[in-house]
Amino acid sequence: MTGPFRRVLKGGVAMVCLMGALPAWAQENPALETQAVGVEDIVVSARLRNERLQDIPLAVTAFSAQSIADRKIEGVSDFLSSTPNVSINQSQSAGVSFLTIRGVSQVRNGESPVAVVIDGVQQVTSRQLTQELFDLERIEVLRGPQGALYGRNAIGGAIVITTKAPSKDLEGTASAGYGRGDDYRVRGSVSGPLMGDALRFRVSGAYRDLGGYYRNVHLDRKVDGVEDLNLRGQLFAELSPDFTVDLKAQYGRTEGGGGNFQYQSANFDPARPCFLDLTNPFGGPAPDANRVSRSYCATNLGYNLRTTKQVSLRLQYDAGFATITNVTAYDQVKEYIQGDQFPYTASVDVFGTDGTQTQYENLKAWSNELRITSPSNQPFRWMAGAYYLDTKRFISTTTGDDNLQGIVTVKRQPQFNNPVNPTLSFLADDNHNRAWALFGNVAYDVTDRLELSFAGRYDKDRRRQAVRPDQTGSLPIGCSAATPDNCIKRNSYDLFQPKFSAKYKVSDNLNLFGSWGVGFRSGQFNQSGVSAVAAAAGVTGVSDVVKQEKAETFEAGFKSDLFGRRLRLNGTFYTTKDENPLYFVFIGSIGAQVLVNIDRVRSTGFELEAQAKIADGLDAFANYGYTHSRIKAYAVDPAQVGNWTPYVPKDTWSMGVQYRTPITDDIGIFARGDVDHHGKQYWDPENSTARSSYELFNARLGIEKPDGSWSLIASVDNLFDKKYNAEWVLGGFAQTGLPRTWSIDLTVRF
Repeated sequence: MTGPFRRVLKGGVAMVCLMGALPAWAQENPALETQAVGVEDIVVSARLRNERLQDIPLAVTAFSAQSIADRKIEGVSDFLSSTPNVSINQSQSAGVSFLTIRGVSQVRNGESPVAVVIDGVQQVTSRQLTQELFDLERIEVLRGPQGALYGRNAIGGAIVITTKAPSKDLEGTASAGYGRGDDYRVRGSVSGPLMGDALRFRVSGAYRDLGGYYRNVHLDRKVDGVEDLNLRGQLFAELSPDFTVDLKAQYGRTEGGGGNFQYQSANFDPARPCFLDLTNPFGGPAPDANRVSRSYCATNLGYNLRTTKQVSLRLQYDAGFATITNVTAYDQVKEYIQGDQFPYTASVDVFGTDGTQTQYENLKAWSNELRITSPSNQPFRWMAGAYYLDTKRFISTTTGDDNLQGIVTVKRQPQFNNPVNPTLSFLADDNHNRAWALFGNVAYDVTDRLELSFAGRYDKDRRRQAVRPDQTGSLPIGCSAATPDNCIKRNSYDLFQPKFSAKYKVSDNLNLFGSWGVGFRSGQFNQSGVSAVAAAAGVTGVSDVVKQEKAETFEAGFKSDLFGRRLRLNGTFYTTKDENPLYFVFIGSIGAQVLVNIDRVRSTGFELEAQAKIADGLDAFANYGYTHSRIKAYAVDPAQVGNWTPYVPKDTWSMGVQYRTPITDDIGIFARGDVDHHGKQYWDPENSTARSSYELFNARLGIEKPDGSWSLIASVDNLFDKKYNAEWVLGGFAQTGLPRTWSIDLTVRF
């Protein structure tokens, strides 16, 4: 055991022991004992039926509506940083993120390692994950393969988000905030009846206008400003006591900076700080994941626009013997990004580089899920269902010649002859994917203490890629505008995903559980021709087709409520054998973003989570997660076997305290402090450089009315202004993380 890990583990154990000792001390102090109440109980829907968090045989971290407000959760990183063995890196654009859970990772242009389900509708692309979160009732993060219930991308887990439902009485919220970087935020919701209890509505929205934190010193302009608008509307109708209809519509638009990368080996001219030294342009410092620069030099400001639209209809009928639920949804997600090309400096045409680059993606999908669920109040419980997804996706990636006249937008048509910004390389294809699944599960209470359950799901994913014949990359044999059928590639992926679980209730406050399950992530196509380009650039092992991924996990854990339910302590041990996980390669000369498979990875680890109600209004919390993840087989380069798996932090932990107390009937105090630890992380199979572990400290302080009708809260994130890179790519491409930020928010509820 290494010294740093030993220190972190000792700190985590000490925190858990302290949280265990405090309730015991309270038992010896009547003044505290009379004030103390139990840790908040949360009902979750992780197994597609409502159950107590502590009763389900799954490793789940859940956040209630009150916890979401107290933590100021407004995006996925706000709650994933408080979840053990889960990390997320956001980079490049609004829709690009890299989520890692228990050693299973997501890479650029790859499928997510988790299923993300919002109000029963599964997201169809990872570009939806990083949308603004608002007006939420509950968040659940399930760790371990959940494919038996949630399907083809739940190989590492699932994120289940429930928004607030239309209310029977008229109610609403409104909040306004201002923060560092000229950050203006407005949020609100209104809900109530339209025709008594028979028809209810809810309308909510969030708007943000951020000026930005970081500056392009060459252009003297901020690079990371953003304007973000999200709207959601819902109608809920009770057509009869047994039949309900739930209609939702969502719209989001995010516009701002993007592509804010730096090339670490750029060698700048001392006389012109943003221009390369042409005698040795790339002779700068060696790539280092810990080297952080907060200033930018690109010739052009990056630009990013993402729009999301969704309409869903949920029909639910209680037939007595079972509840029949059908959810239909339509999604459209568009994202466009443009900016400087490698090496992101004020120089142009240096050895054929430092031009421009763009990427455009347009995805349309509709899905339908039918589910039949038995009542929960019986010893034998069952569920059966079917799922269908039809996705059409166009993507283009280009590079262009920078003539210092700006960047010409390129989506579906290249601009080879445009004198302002002629297109140099153009990769483009249309993808049509059809996926379907059949699933079911049964659970049986063998005794009043022992539950056994089995779930299974078969997923079939058919993929079709039509390569544009006018692209500059290599084409399939015989592909041309006159023979479009020769431009089509087809492949299919499928897997049966079983999961066995057992739960034993030792006592009313202690449950033991174990499970074995299989997860599946569908294969896909790289953009056509990247394998040839990669080979020409000296990158081996790249194929135009990416293999499907399979993960097999064993898990054992416990859930406990101690000291009169004033201390909650949960823990899990797991081991996962992962076949064909994905790795990402970037070829800067043409802006190519390439996926490759690592043959086999083994990840083993554990998690501990603790919450304590120390006294009335005083809460403490802590969690720790450790993952030992190693490459076990890698045909591309067997020398990397035994190296740490890329994108997987060695450990994560967070801890903090929160205090809330009334001063008078009209005024109360709210205070919260926490720290999140991000463990050492490599970014490539070669383990060429690691981002060292770091901690981010956060604090909140304010006043509120004890009944919750209003609050005025000041917040600081990254209190000590820690410098770190949000992403690092092999070769020395880096994007810095967020600096210290602050905000003050006024919220009113009526």
